[in-house]
Amino acid sequence: MSRRQVVVAGIGLAGLTAAVRLAEAGQPVLVLAKGVGATHLGPCTIDVLGYAPDRVERPGEALASLPESHPYSLVGRDGVAAAIDWLKAGLPYVGGLEENLLLPTAVGALKPSAAVPESMAAGDLRSGGEVAVVGFRALKDFHAQLLADNLSRAGIGARAFELDLVPEGRADANSLGFARAFDDPEFRAEVVAQVGGRVGAGERVAFPAVLGLAPGTWREVQERLARPVFEVPTLPPSVPGMRVFAALRERLRRAGARVILNSVVTGAERDGGRVTAVRARVGLRDVLHEAEWVVLATGGFASGGIELDSRWRAHEVALGLPVSGVPESERFAPGYFDPQPMARAGVEVDRDLRPEGHENVLVAGATLAGAEPWREKSGDGISLSTGHRAAELILAATREPARAGA
Repeated sequence: MSRRQVVVAGIGLAGLTAAVRLAEAGQPVLVLAKGVGATHLGPCTIDVLGYAPDRVERPGEALASLPESHPYSLVGRDGVAAAIDWLKAGLPYVGGLEENLLLPTAVGALKPSAAVPESMAAGDLRSGGEVAVVGFRALKDFHAQLLADNLSRAGIGARAFELDLVPEGRADANSLGFARAFDDPEFRAEVVAQVGGRVGAGERVAFPAVLGLAPGTWREVQERLARPVFEVPTLPPSVPGMRVFAALRERLRRAGARVILNSVVTGAERDGGRVTAVRARVGLRDVLHEAEWVVLATGGFASGGIELDSRWRAHEVALGLPVSGVPESERFAPGYFDPQPMARAGVEVDRDLRPEGHENVLVAGATLAGAEPWREKSGDGISLSTGHRAAELILAATREPARAGA
C-alpha cells in the first residue's frame, strides 16, 4: 500500500489542472488514469460559454445568467477568471472572459472560444478579412476547400489550395504524422517555399492544426511567411491537445508528482464520511493508495466515468457516487441538436465540489451534474475551472490546520 496525500483520478484537462496546481504548491500528488484523457481528442480551446442559448459575445457577463446548480455558479466568475489566468501563466494561450473569439472549425463553422492557443489566435474572424487555406492531399482529416467554401458563405473572403507533400512518403499520414514532419526543418522549409509564392500580402494563412509538436514551430512558420498564420483543429488525434498534455505532464514530473497510466480506479475504502484509500486495478492486480484527499475527474458518459447499465440506471464507476439528473422516462430526444433529457446528468456536489456524505472527495470536470457542454460550448472551460477550484479548496483546507496551530 502506497501513501500519497492527494489522489487525482483522471488525466484529462480537469485532472491535469488539479494535479499540476497542487503539485506545484508542494502537495504530494498521485495521478491515476486508465489512459491519456480527452486532451488528445479535442482542440483544447477553452470554450467557457459559447451559447446561452444564443451565441455569447461576453462570456464573463453571461455566467451570471446560469442556474445555481451549474458548475460555473459553484466556481464563480472570479474562480473561472483565476483558472484562465493560471493557464495563461504557464502555457501560450491568449484571451479571457471579456469577449469570445470566433474561430473556424475544420468545416468552416465559426465557434466562440474565450481562451485559445496562441497558434490559433490569428484565426479570430469577427472582423472578416481574407484567408488562404492550406491543405495537404495526403491528410484525409482536413478538407481545405470545404473550409474555404463555408467561410465564403459566411461572408469571409477565403480560398484554398493543397500541397502534395507527404511525411516520410506515407499515403495514410494523419495529423500526428504531419506534426512530426513539421518539426523537421527541411519539411518546414519546403512548406514555406511552396506556400510563400501562392498567398497574397493581405491574406491570413490557415493550416490544419499540425504545425509541430515542439513549441515554437508555428511561430517560425509565421515569421518566415511574414503574414499571420493560424491553425484550424482537425479530427483526432489532436496535435494542440497533445501539446497541452505534454506540457502539463512535464510540469507534474518537475513538481515531483507520480503518474500511473493504465490504472483504473475501481473503488475506495472509507472511514465514516472520509475516503481513506483508493483502489485501482493495474493489469490483474488491485492496489490500494492511501489518500488524505481525492479529486475525481474521470469524465462523464463520453469518457466512461459515468455509465448506464442494462436497466438504464446511471452510476459513477470509480467511487460509486450517486448520479443525479437522470430522467425516469424519456432519456434521449430524436433530433441531434435538440435539448437532450440526459444532458445535465452527473454527480451533484455542494459549493465546495463535494458530493453528499464525502468530506475529502472533490469532483471536477465532465463528471459534474448541471451543465450541457455540447449545447453551451463549455466543456473545457468547466474542466479547467473546476479542476483549478478543486486544487484551491484543498490547498486552503491544508493551510487551515497550520494556521490554527500557529
